[in-house]
Amino acid sequence: MTAGVQTIIYPVKDLERAKALFAALLGVEPYADEPYYVGFKAAGQDVGLDPNGHAKGMTGPVPYWHVSDLRERLAALVSAGAELLQDAQDVGGGRLIAFVRDADGNLVGLLQDPAA
Repeated sequence: MTAGVQTIIYPVKDLERAKALFAALLGVEPYADEPYYVGFKAAGQDVGLDPNGHAKGMTGPVPYWHVSDLRERLAALVSAGAELLQDAQDVGGGRLIAFVRDADGNLVGLLQDPAA
């Protein structure tokens, strides 16, 4: 089951410049500001900046679908022909992310928050 796309992560080369740009665009300061990730929340959307994204295979922004069972959805995508680029990874506090590439080269991310 999916709760829709609620997160988009951009691979960036210059984290400080990207942070300034997105702060200007969104009109808010980041809620997370680390050397490995900067995150903003605005209008019900989570926008992330990943300075390591290009090295992970991100060729552009990745929309992350929020799902209740990441491993199940990930297996279904791979079974349907998607190429696994990042297997399930805990990025802190039990939050899991993964992403794949579809047959047309589009990146599809999955995100599962820990059970409440």
